[in-house]
Amino acid sequence: MVAEDFINAKHHAWERLTQLTSRAQSNIIAMNAAELQELGRLYRQATSDLAQARRDFPGHPLTIYLNDLVARGHSSIYRERKSPITGIKNYFLYQLPQAFRELLPFTGIAFLAFFLPALVAWIISYQDPARGVALQPENQGMIELIQQEDEWWRTLNNNNAQGATMILSNNIMVSFQVFVGGLSLGILSLYGLYYNGLHLGIVSGAAQNMGFADNLWDFVAAHGPVEFSIIFLSGGAGLQLAWAILRPGMVSRRAALAIAAQRAFRVSGAIVMFLILAGLIEGFISPQYLPLWFKIAVGIISAGSMYAYLLLAGRNVQKQESAEASALKLETPAL
Repeated sequence: MVAEDFINAKHHAWERLTQLTSRAQSNIIAMNAAELQELGRLYRQATSDLAQARRDFPGHPLTIYLNDLVARGHSSIYRERKSPITGIKNYFLYQLPQAFRELLPFTGIAFLAFFLPALVAWIISYQDPARGVALQPENQGMIELIQQEDEWWRTLNNNNAQGATMILSNNIMVSFQVFVGGLSLGILSLYGLYYNGLHLGIVSGAAQNMGFADNLWDFVAAHGPVEFSIIFLSGGAGLQLAWAILRPGMVSRRAALAIAAQRAFRVSGAIVMFLILAGLIEGFISPQYLPLWFKIAVGIISAGSMYAYLLLAGRNVQKQESAEASALKLETPAL
């Protein structure tokens, strides 16, 4: 039997096991007796399928997929019952940062989709602000204010709670667009990243041309690192939804999209938390005439703390799960 025949014969059972495993991980108490019995039966069958795949297709991606499926099933079935407080703790300490790390390749693509248009627009606008405005005519009023040395961004933020709320709403709108845009096969996500990157490049390039860039970056230094990072993360979450639709891999598109949606939902906690942080910094610190070194320090500390948390938290659990998956290789009987 070739791997493709094996997949065609078994993939419906694997997809069902994926669905039941996801339900068990979120709320196993809500599952009825028939579903629990089905979960156990499909898990045992998957362990046998894994043993056969290791024997017959040791270098095939199918084996990696089944090993991950069995490991998830094992952790769902044999885990201890947790209190709501423990569930919240596990989410913020383990699940959220792990989901962030799984999205890193897509977050990197989102960064490039934003940065490359911004760089090209900056070069064009720096050489000739009029040509920059031609790329995005709605920026004409902003460029005229910069030419008049009017720091319109300070007036916009107004140093108060109302300004912070308005900024937060705008950031949520942008993040939501690139997040949910993944369901359009990534077209709206990529467009949102491109559009906002273009906007930043045009405005900052014109400010550089007119000798007003220091004023702009003085404003952006405190909140920019966190704000842009969350936009990239939102875009990455959207793009992985699109990838699940376009390249579902070993499972159906519906099952692949369900897995990707679960991962996207997990990182939504980080998006909300750090959007609030960026909005508060932009509303209360960025518009004020504080020393530049202080604003740079705020940007470095806030973004550094965010990345330290997202990149480092939960790694001990990942090692434990890897060890558990390796143990399953020894426990699973060969056919």
